[in-house]
Amino acid sequence: MKPNPKPRGGAAAKSKARVVVTDRAGHRVASAPVSELAPVRFHIRQILVPMDFSEHSRKSLQYAVPFAQQFGATLVLLHVIEPMVFPGEFAYAPMQPQDMDEQRMDQARQRLQAAADELGTGVPVVPEVRLGRAWKEIAETAKSREVDLLIISTHGYTGLKYALLGSVAEKIVRHAPCPVLVVRTEEHDFV
Repeated sequence: MKPNPKPRGGAAAKSKARVVVTDRAGHRVASAPVSELAPVRFHIRQILVPMDFSEHSRKSLQYAVPFAQQFGATLVLLHVIEPMVFPGEFAYAPMQPQDMDEQRMDQARQRLQAAADELGTGVPVVPEVRLGRAWKEIAETAKSREVDLLIISTHGYTGLKYALLGSVAEKIVRHAPCPVLVVRTEEHDFV
């Protein structure tokens, strides 16, 4: 068997690191430049993880951390506060709805920061709290921050519960400007 001639030009000639495959007897079977074995096909710079502080959202965070570590991405942890609405006949409220919303937003910021501190992975984390409808704010945050991947959890409701509650996850998937990974609590895990 003749030895393969060395490449004369191109990317293979520039690459010095090579992977060599041998058989059981130690004979060289094949080799290739390392750069040709695992090309980077896409880059993930920011991953959005909506958090409602439930076990479901904690599971989506378990998926997001390895992705962020692998791609060197920043995690954006988002909590959305639904605004307080009082009907006109409700009488006097001890606090103004805006004050209550601000108080809830401050508490959510503290909880998100605590969740970020618990990670301790060296992954950059940006906590963010917004006021509004959850699915709209999640989709808008993904768009405004130019997020590359959105990782959400779903409660997996079906039947009557689904019909009555609607599905925030479904609305996010339909309106998100980026790929969405939906993590189900009761399904097979790969992390």
